[in-house]
Amino acid sequence: MGNDRKETSSADTTAADPVFRPSIDELIEKIRAWAQRCAEKNGWVLNPNEQELTTVLRGLASNRARFGKQFCPCRLRSGDPKEDKKIICPCIYHRDEIAKDGHCHCRLFFLAGSDQREGKFT
Repeated sequence: MGNDRKETSSADTTAADPVFRPSIDELIEKIRAWAQRCAEKNGWVLNPNEQELTTVLRGLASNRARFGKQFCPCRLRSGDPKEDKKIICPCIYHRDEIAKDGHCHCRLFFLAGSDQREGKFT
């Protein structure tokens, strides 16, 4: 008998896969690539401060590894799946925050042309 196990690439796996568990560093890079595509699609940029960006990406990766979802690392989960769905990155608040503040609450996405170090727009 052949092996009926379906092979998947790391791009197809999730924290729910009982066999393949990507490392946090692998998840960070996967989420970084996703965030970059999301930012480009919307005319935003990722946080230019690499230390802050990595901290947010690490929080997203940790939540994905722990809970199976990319919950915003800056917001508290309620335990109610319906409510918590609102804070899966990108959360329901990010567009308004970027429009108002030049960046989302987590400081992952920035309005292109904003200077995050001084809160100014260029």
